[in-house]
Amino acid sequence: MSTDIRTTVVVITRDRRDQLRHTMDRLAELPERPPVIVVDNASGDGTAEAVRRLHPQVTVLTPCRNLGAVGRNLGVRHARTPYVAFSDDDSWWEPGALTVAERLLDAHPRLGLLAARILGPGGTPDPLNHTLATSPLGRAADLPGPQVLGFLACAAIARRDAFLEAGGYHPVLFFGGEETLLAYDLAACGWGVCHSPELVAMHCPVGGPRTGRPAVMRRNAVLTAWLRRPLTVALRHTRVLASEARYDPEARKALREMFGRLPAALRARRPLPTAVEAAARRLDLEGARR
Repeated sequence: MSTDIRTTVVVITRDRRDQLRHTMDRLAELPERPPVIVVDNASGDGTAEAVRRLHPQVTVLTPCRNLGAVGRNLGVRHARTPYVAFSDDDSWWEPGALTVAERLLDAHPRLGLLAARILGPGGTPDPLNHTLATSPLGRAADLPGPQVLGFLACAAIARRDAFLEAGGYHPVLFFGGEETLLAYDLAACGWGVCHSPELVAMHCPVGGPRTGRPAVMRRNAVLTAWLRRPLTVALRHTRVLASEARYDPEARKALREMFGRLPAALRARRPLPTAVEAAARRLDLEGARR
């Protein structure tokens, strides 16, 4: 590990030992030689043991239960570098990306999180790249790229202090579409969130999306509205999902799970500051046009 590296890579995983081994090999080849923390979300396939055996320099954390996205919070708390890059068991960083991120974060003190350009199998650009690059929020003078209020968790690099101040990922959402809420919370704390195509992350999932993700994504979109958006917005999202639930089994599942988590969301409700809510509404309008 280089004594100059100031970025730790935090990886969360669950029951994907073989794919994680591939990711760990890629991270070990990075010229920056970053410290790596793996948070094993209660795997039953020997994941933690395999990482300890094959990559003894890696820190492996084994919570006694599946924390979902909150596992990243655990990794960040254990990190001892000012910056933290995130990977999942199916993603890794291109050589040089961490060095670029450190340069940008050093030069822009208000910058809290960088959303990278994402390449899939064979170097195919992820459609999210265009959405991030053409964000209607524009570019602030003190940030190095277009401002965004969303990103892909396994293709982001954060300032550790900003991440912790914002509270990290929220347990109410658990997993799936959890990034928007964190972007809201970073912006609410005054941190900048922006896209930088200079940073490149590889994301190569095997076997397609995980079971249940469509319902989870819809559930969490509504819960995010209840957690941070005005009541009119939260009610509108809920009405749309309830209407879709009349004919769509995935929507029915999402609605049922949303109501199960709604009491916890209401207890944690904290409406966004006026300026951040205005930015969220602008993105809503842009999404409706698309």
